[in-house]
Amino acid sequence: MKKSTRTGLSLTSLVAAAALLLTGCNANDLSGDSDAGQDLGETQSGGNLTIMQGATDIEWDPAKSQNLAITTLGLVERRLTTWDAEPGKETKVVPDLAKDTGTPSKDGKTWTFKLKDGLKYEDGSTITAQDIKYGLERSFSTELSGGLGYHKSLLIGGDDYRGPYSGKHLDSIKTPDDKTIVFTLKSAFGDFPWIASMPAFAPVPKAKDDIKAYTKKPVASGPYRVAKYTAGNQAVLERNEHWDKDTDPVRTAGPDTVTFKLGQDITVSAQSLISDSGDAKNGFSADFVPASQLAQAQQNPAAKDRLVTSGDGALAYLAMNTKRGALKDLKVRQAINYAVDKNAFRVAAGGEIAGDFASTLITPGIPGRADYDLYQADAAGDVDKAKSLLAESGQKPGKLRLLVKNDQTNVAQAESIQQSLGRAGIEVSIKSEDQQSLQADATDAKGDYDLYLGSWQPDFPSANGNIQPLFDSSQIGGGNYNISRYSNKKVDALIKQATEEVDRTKAGQVWAQADKLIMEDAPIVPLIYTKNTFIHGSGVENFVIGKFPAYPVYFKASLKQG
Repeated sequence: MKKSTRTGLSLTSLVAAAALLLTGCNANDLSGDSDAGQDLGETQSGGNLTIMQGATDIEWDPAKSQNLAITTLGLVERRLTTWDAEPGKETKVVPDLAKDTGTPSKDGKTWTFKLKDGLKYEDGSTITAQDIKYGLERSFSTELSGGLGYHKSLLIGGDDYRGPYSGKHLDSIKTPDDKTIVFTLKSAFGDFPWIASMPAFAPVPKAKDDIKAYTKKPVASGPYRVAKYTAGNQAVLERNEHWDKDTDPVRTAGPDTVTFKLGQDITVSAQSLISDSGDAKNGFSADFVPASQLAQAQQNPAAKDRLVTSGDGALAYLAMNTKRGALKDLKVRQAINYAVDKNAFRVAAGGEIAGDFASTLITPGIPGRADYDLYQADAAGDVDKAKSLLAESGQKPGKLRLLVKNDQTNVAQAESIQQSLGRAGIEVSIKSEDQQSLQADATDAKGDYDLYLGSWQPDFPSANGNIQPLFDSSQIGGGNYNISRYSNKKVDALIKQATEEVDRTKAGQVWAQADKLIMEDAPIVPLIYTKNTFIHGSGVENFVIGKFPAYPVYFKASLKQG
């Protein structure tokens, strides 16, 4: 879902800005293959796995989290479905609490899931379909905002529902018995099995629901439970003795305990991992290696062997506000596509290892992607073509205002855009902001900016996640991420058609049409498909990154024993 410069991890999270672009490949492999990290071997049990991260806290409440299925919350909270991500293989949606990935009705509007036998919480009580319904219902509550909300717009009645705390329930989620849950959607939605893997689909027992407490200590359904959590300091996970491996084929649960060290300086974390000292020997960083430490690690043979560099991942892009001044003119937007020096942008991002040059909206590895380039030019751009298009437009753009996150890497990238557009006679002023201010200014109703530099990784591996949030006209303003404020009725119709198509092959063909039609209108400049490099300690094994998401699979990492 982490999720422009949002956390897809959020995608996390996912899902932050270019300094936290999320991507995931063989050590120092620049070929674009996504056979990332070590091959999966036998999982050895034991030890404490340390995960260092710059973020100061963890949102454990599934209703408020944008966490990816394979990362933090996936260790503690199971969902109806989850992701199976392995080196060199396409990431698959697979059953988790459910017996399968859902059965659609003929019209694709109703999805039915049956739960597995033997599912238990950390206290030994049984997980029921009613718990999943309740967990989803509470995600609609205004008291629990911030989580991934795809299901809210899909379910009938979701637009007006405000959660269960007033005693009301959502009739489009039915539980005929303790092991059956049925969802009725407004329209067909072929990607619903992926939606069912998102945090809000984790079960929450009503009797244990305390809004203030749940954000710190959820009721575990996965292989680990939260034993200790102190925001800004650490979280300690220990084994959930009631988790049954036979019901969970994707989580390997190797370590006895997992310790998250929070609020870490990412350069300090990277240095300790390069040195392979202390807790870092049996750990890894959730953040990619900063450029300064990356150069150092590449010169150190022992550290270089522990680097894992992603294949093509998140799309870094320059959005143009199509509702502003000269940017309303197609030829001006096309001129900017030719004028941008993508190579200078990539150098500012860290060089060749930072990513491959981009030309499409759907990122590599996503089904339905068609490879094309409507604005063919040298990587440094085509200034003469840009000047010619500007002359044809008759427009004088004036000084364009560029919004960007206020960290060193992002500002350097913005300066590369400023310089390359300047060659074509387009002036740019840079406004750098903290993440919260940047998001507010870019997604509000006013749209007081001309250009915006960000990145996007979808919350699940479907072209839907590349296209709909960024280019559907319904996603303009209101905190949404159509930051180019692009509106095209033909594109909206293609998005609707592809979204409602249950046949994934047919849907992919429609998404490819939408991709190309959008780029013909040139609302953005695709810059690079980002690559990030992670490092782990020498005691860590099974540190892998699949083709999607471009991020380590936390619940497969284990420690060497003996």
